[in-house]
Amino acid sequence: MTTSSQEDLTGKSFDPAGLIAYQDGSVVSRTIVFQKSGTITLFAFDAGEGLSEHTAPFDAIVQVLEGVVEITISGESSRLGRGQMIIMPANQPHALKALEKFKMMLTMIHT
Repeated sequence: MTTSSQEDLTGKSFDPAGLIAYQDGSVVSRTIVFQKSGTITLFAFDAGEGLSEHTAPFDAIVQVLEGVVEITISGESSRLGRGQMIIMPANQPHALKALEKFKMMLTMIHT
């Protein structure tokens, strides 16, 4: 996974999908908020790429910005497209697979 970082976006208007670009055969990420209370990270997945099953200690909210993804949470799969969101609960196994190129915004709430 490739990670990119750029200028501070605080107080600026922006299109989140425009802040991250696809890279062939890769998953690219860019954290735009990093606080003790949580993070917001943008991801761009090439078609067929994904994240293998894992758990996180905090709730995480996925909002699809472009494309289509299959998200599996505790063995149940959901297909999401542009504008849709899903909450991945803390400590539940989850995985993602890009059914086509897709971008998402991941908000993780730290408790």
